[in-house]
Amino acid sequence: MINENEIIITDNLGNEHILKILFTFDNEERKTSYVFVYEDDDEENIMVFRYDESSHQLEEIEDEEEYNECQEVFNCYNEDPKFSEIK
Repeated sequence: MINENEIIITDNLGNEHILKILFTFDNEERKTSYVFVYEDDDEENIMVFRYDESSHQLEEIEDEEEYNECQEVFNCYNEDPKFSEIK
């Protein structure tokens, strides 16, 4: 059973993975939501996906500029002292 801070994704081979949600981010300019996740046994490997709220689907980010924007958001998250207590 998963809790509200977890999601399940299915990989290309049909294997399900439970991922923990680190945080979410809404980009008003792009009108897009993002979710930053990690596997419980690999907390160092943070992944980011575009989240479509209408279909509840995760989408890979293929655009380099969009990915770099997400990387900047993640870097700010890591540098913010108020988040260091919950990491």
